[in-house]
Amino acid sequence: MIYLDNAATTRPKPPGVAEAVTAAMDGWGNCGRGVHPEALAAARTVYGLREKLAGLFGCRRPDHVCFTPNSTMALNIAISGLLGPGDHVISTDLEHNSVLRPLYRLERQGMGLDFVPADSRGQIDYVDFEKLLRPNTRAVVCTHASNLTGDLVDIGRVGEFCRSHGLLFLLDASQTAGVFPIDMEKQHTDVVCFTGHKSLLGPQGTGGLCVREGVDIRPFAVGGTGVQSFLESQPEEYPTRLEAGTLNSHGLAGLSAAVDFLLETGLDTIRVHETALARRFYEQVREIPGVTVYGDFSKAERAPVVTLNIADADSGEVADELAERFGIATRPGAHCAPRLHRALGTQDQGTVRFSWSYFNTEAETDAAAEAVRTLAEE
Repeated sequence: MIYLDNAATTRPKPPGVAEAVTAAMDGWGNCGRGVHPEALAAARTVYGLREKLAGLFGCRRPDHVCFTPNSTMALNIAISGLLGPGDHVISTDLEHNSVLRPLYRLERQGMGLDFVPADSRGQIDYVDFEKLLRPNTRAVVCTHASNLTGDLVDIGRVGEFCRSHGLLFLLDASQTAGVFPIDMEKQHTDVVCFTGHKSLLGPQGTGGLCVREGVDIRPFAVGGTGVQSFLESQPEEYPTRLEAGTLNSHGLAGLSAAVDFLLETGLDTIRVHETALARRFYEQVREIPGVTVYGDFSKAERAPVVTLNIADADSGEVADELAERFGIATRPGAHCAPRLHRALGTQDQGTVRFSWSYFNTEAETDAAAEAVRTLAEE
């Protein structure tokens, strides 16, 4: 199988990730729930991962790196814990349902909500952020890269807009964490939500949020923390403020090993390789008669994603053909990005997404392009 569905979850994982998970399962106790060697081994590795991720994302406080099962939960925690009725929020048409659905739920409860629109090419105009500003605007919530087109949002520009107007900036880094540089301080970002199983190359069931010092998020879930057990409310200190219950320490051990691989290999090295493969594929398919490619490829900096359609063929049928006839794994359908599909006019057809990781090759990329050509010519 040629695996080009890495925007959904990366495969394979780096050497050492599975071994770290197995070692944790075989030898660890519960992180934060004891002082015996097995519990302390888990606690040390989990805290070490907080330090690595804080460095990776420019978060000044490792204890403000809070773990969740995925970015969806991280976004729910951040959005629900910072915003509410009477507030106004600006988001964009590029968003995934992990952002949209929590915002829509708050909108039904009385929060104001506006979206920077995307045009028929999937592009946004940053001037629209200023146009949507209201006296009660509290925050901007947006993605770093569209999971549908791979187009990047200029988060430095958005962060500066938020800083100049005293707004919170909540960033969905699901598609970029581990590939593109993120610096919370330089980009004026208050919360970065990430998942472990995509470009961070870790196991599923891992993720979290980095919270800038001074930002107080209301706990989304409350319960056991292993500390301050006589309190009737959730402890106020990070990270236990946002970490109720037992952590997925086994998965976090794997994520720690994956981050070690990223740091040793270098984000720049990984990004150059992945984007070169995506560009190689794009250059081969973009002029095939009947093929429509979505996104702005005039920019060199973009997530390693190429999304396309072949004539009016249903995207699910194309993906099935790619899998069954050519052994190529892709992602068809709506990609949990309904507003952007409406902007692109693909809400009925869906799209077929090809996405790369560091472990893909030029030969695999060329084979995928040839498969698209074959299907388009039939």
